[in-house]
Amino acid sequence: MITAIIPARFGSKKIPKKNIKPLGGYPLIAYSIIAAKRSKNIDRVIVSTDSQEIADIAKIYGAEVPFLRPRELAIDTSTDIEFISHFLEWHKKKEGSLPELLVHLRPTTPLREPSLIDKAIKALKNNDKASSLRSVHEMAESPRKAFEINNGFLVGMFPDDTRPEYYNLPRQSFPPAYHPNGYVDVLVPDFIMKHNNLHGPKILAFITPFSAEVDQPEDFEYLQFIIEKKGILYTKS
Repeated sequence: MITAIIPARFGSKKIPKKNIKPLGGYPLIAYSIIAAKRSKNIDRVIVSTDSQEIADIAKIYGAEVPFLRPRELAIDTSTDIEFISHFLEWHKKKEGSLPELLVHLRPTTPLREPSLIDKAIKALKNNDKASSLRSVHEMAESPRKAFEINNGFLVGMFPDDTRPEYYNLPRQSFPPAYHPNGYVDVLVPDFIMKHNNLHGPKILAFITPFSAEVDQPEDFEYLQFIIEKKGILYTKS
């Protein structure tokens, strides 16, 4: 059994009701549910939320919401390992076993191709050394060109780089860097339960095209532009 888990807590300070805010005519969470439902390898789609309102909307689009997540696991400082461990403990108690794989889909990365989700699942299943898989896209600039601010002054973040003013070197002077983008993470429940660790030491890289994420209110405007330009990638039907 391969299960998709979609986290959707109610609270969001920057964007109120972010996970159900309309985008292209659909609540944000609907995109992740529909993508999971269209995957050929996902058997079950479950939403973990602390909100009955979100639960009701998730069910309309075909997800299961068999429990409400405890509020203490749905605050600003809550971590992924907390809500996933809560789900796996519930699953083992209620179902008597754990899923073979867990496909973690964040609602804040709404535009996905179901075929890439399937490709990610197959990639992890075919790699016996990996403890998990995580999607990334290549960053436009290396983090080695970034700064911290110390007492009002810019300071390079990689003091071990001994090249003079290394942060001014051309982009090609640094190895490619990759940003985790929430497109699709594939986790191994047995490993999580044994080690209380989400990804483990061998995270298989799964490179996707650039994937826009919702973090600021203006991100909705950008995604709306993409949807209007390219058309909605998939619908409920």
